[in-house]
Amino acid sequence: MSASLGSMPAPRGNAAATLTIGDVLAHLKVDFPDLTISKIRFLEDQGLVQPERTPSGYRKFAAGDVARLRYVLSQQRDHYLPLRVIKEQLDAIDRGLVPPGTSTDSPRAAHVAVASIEDNAPTAEHFRPAPAAMRLSREELLNATGLRADQLSELEQFGLINPKPGGHYDDDALAVAKIVVDLARFGLEGRHLRAFRTAAEREVGLFSQVVGPMSRQRGSEAKARAGETVRELAALSVRLHAALVQIGLREVVGGG
Repeated sequence: MSASLGSMPAPRGNAAATLTIGDVLAHLKVDFPDLTISKIRFLEDQGLVQPERTPSGYRKFAAGDVARLRYVLSQQRDHYLPLRVIKEQLDAIDRGLVPPGTSTDSPRAAHVAVASIEDNAPTAEHFRPAPAAMRLSREELLNATGLRADQLSELEQFGLINPKPGGHYDDDALAVAKIVVDLARFGLEGRHLRAFRTAAEREVGLFSQVVGPMSRQRGSEAKARAGETVRELAALSVRLHAALVQIGLREVVGGG
């Protein structure tokens, strides 16, 4: 899924600040029910928004600040982008590199001087751990993806897709099945893909050592930091994997 920049906020300006942090929370919580005051403060600490302060230290949010927060939260929720990437996009808007309201199909349109190997690398949005809420029967999964029944059985055999209790399939199964169908066009079958599952399990084990202690801390700000760390690790992992694969295949195609 690509990030639409059509709803980008305008570059940071000097519009009059009139909203308290509580007002902002009430305004945005309609679309982002999990939002908390701690999360807004966390985003401020990360430099995503810079509200003015009263002499007594209270935050004063302008309409532009609210628009920036909405953009950040939308990019996290809909595209699972790390804050680092979102901040690059907002910085580009502030410098006038991406005009407000510009529509593009690429989430990297706001990036400047990105290395070519990153241009072709998938981002974390392709592998976002969104809640698995879908319930598909076996027949519905086959129809939705184009998988054959024997292909699905093979994927289940090698642990790439696992039906849930009751026999239904969720969003995760649908996402994996669609990727497998695309790989099958190149002659790759379930038995060839076991290495992906093994590698993913190793990465989960490795990254859990980093994220685990964060997730056990109390407070919504700690959870926000843990969630952002997950996004960043996922993005870096996918980029590293893509880079290594491209380097290896370049050597194959180039003859070493």
